[in-house]
Amino acid sequence: MPTKSIGEEFLKGFWKENPIFRQLLGMCPTLAVTNAMINGLAMGLATAFVLIFSSLVVSSIKKLIPSQVRIATYIVIIATFVTIADRFLAAFFPPISKNLGPYVPLIVVNCIILGRQEAFSSKNTVGRSLIDAFGMSLGFILGLLILSAIREILGFGTFFGFQVMGQWFKPWIIMILPPGAFITLGILLALALQIERKTKARR
Repeated sequence: MPTKSIGEEFLKGFWKENPIFRQLLGMCPTLAVTNAMINGLAMGLATAFVLIFSSLVVSSIKKLIPSQVRIATYIVIIATFVTIADRFLAAFFPPISKNLGPYVPLIVVNCIILGRQEAFSSKNTVGRSLIDAFGMSLGFILGLLILSAIREILGFGTFFGFQVMGQWFKPWIIMILPPGAFITLGILLALALQIERKTKARR
């Protein structure tokens, strides 16, 4: 029997089990595509699409999947939805698809997706699996947007492509390069750890 309420199941992805800041999952796209908010949002939505529909399918047919081939089955299911997301972006949003490059196809091996299927969807009802998938997806999107907002503002002086910094501002080029991703993520992880420690100390 589940021990968490529906609300707790949904909200855990935002903080307690946030894929980026608490579990450190999906680091490749997190570091690679967050130099602009539109890229972070697109990657987050593509990952959410795959996670939600994969969870729906896996939780629906979990009793039909032999345990010996469960991982292979999950990968086939995930790959199907990744292909749909990849082709959709390529057809309707070519510039974004080009910016994301190979990282959309690589959602197939994203630990967030496969991990939720193995740890949750294969063991819970369809409804609870969808709630878990929505919560984790939104937590992942939130993490990408926070990271990409910092990098875009400091690296370009823009927010979703709109200029927000004055003429006096000189862009920090390092923020749109790989080192900027590592630095920003490291600072955010340190802040998350500090918040967690202070929260525990108050209990």
